Amino acid sequence: MIKIEHIGIAVNSLQNSNLLFEKLFGNPAYKEEEVLSEGVKTSFFMNGPNKIELLEPTNLDSPIAKFLEKKGEGIHHIAFDVKNIYIEIERLKADGFTIVNEIPKKGADNKLVVFLHPKSTNGVLIELCQEID
Repeated sequence: MIKIEHIGIAVNSLQNSNLLFEKLFGNPAYKEEEVLSEGVKTSFFMNGPNKIELLEPTNLDSPIAKFLEKKGEGIHHIAFDVKNIYIEIERLKADGFTIVNEIPKKGADNKLVVFLHPKSTNGVLIELCQEID
């Protein structure tokens, strides 16, 4: 894992949070999309080389809805860009990390994604991302 791909922030309202981050960064979100499999709507902001993903739940059973209910708005995960997600999964499993979804799934922003369980990463949800060709 070489670089942070993005930081994900759980929000109650994408519309309100988009306005807030637009003011903060001085530019609008460059992309919005819905990820049906995760029950979430997302928007992405660039700030220099840094990317921020805002996540709003679209149903009460989504992981983001459960996170918001338990912890409120705030940082949800840190995502790292990887060249080969399958090799990273095997390497991290061999090193004792717990993989939440061992089969990569399509995530937002044209990525394959897997998550590392926070219990194996000092309480931080880690997402691995690989660009889909």
